[in-house]
Amino acid sequence: MQTLTALRTAGNAALVVVDVQKGFDDPVNDSRGRSNPDAERNIKDLLDRWQATGRPVVFARHTSLARDSFLRAGQVGNDFQDFVQERLGRGAGPELVVDKTVNSAFIGTPDLRDWLERAGVRQVVVVGIQTNGCVETTARMGGNLGFDVVVPLDATYTFAETGPDGERLSAEEITRATAVNLHALGFARVVRTADVLTSTDTAQADATQAEGRHAGRPDAAVPGGGSRG
Repeated sequence: MQTLTALRTAGNAALVVVDVQKGFDDPVNDSRGRSNPDAERNIKDLLDRWQATGRPVVFARHTSLARDSFLRAGQVGNDFQDFVQERLGRGAGPELVVDKTVNSAFIGTPDLRDWLERAGVRQVVVVGIQTNGCVETTARMGGNLGFDVVVPLDATYTFAETGPDGERLSAEEITRATAVNLHALGFARVVRTADVLTSTDTAQADATQAEGRHAGRPDAAVPGGGSRG
């Protein structure tokens, strides 16, 4: 995985949370063998950081058209997982729920690309489920549309799958394949959650300093009445 110590996260970068729905949390899916056991914790940390700093958040929800799917409308599996549901509408910044029936969050309702462009957003951070499915597809399409796409791989997860030749790949092998696809072909920068959290700290500090300079002061005021020494 690429480690970017100089990763910069824009002050208005959008966090796109893809398909973190109850259906994927079913024990039947876990029995297939999943990757990244800390993915939910990392998604929570990113959501909390985005909502606390007023950055835009997008919640994408997949509604399957297949009659036997756990993601079909009206099924409990279609609902957001509890930790996501309880954070809906809690952010200090703009939020959007995108409903989709295909892999990419850019093909849904409302139109994600239009919403981002109207807000002047050029950078998106994509997390969620499945790594090699809707996350990778959303990242690829975002890159094709000209967005600066960042994928913290450990804030995604997927399951083992069997290929057309009958060979079964583990969830970890599939995750590595996604990382190579996105990185080598230039669709996105593949990083760690820690890289993104560190970069948002830096971006927030830079923004505060810029506000202070704009106001004609050498240092911005610190909440609580103090000042930087």
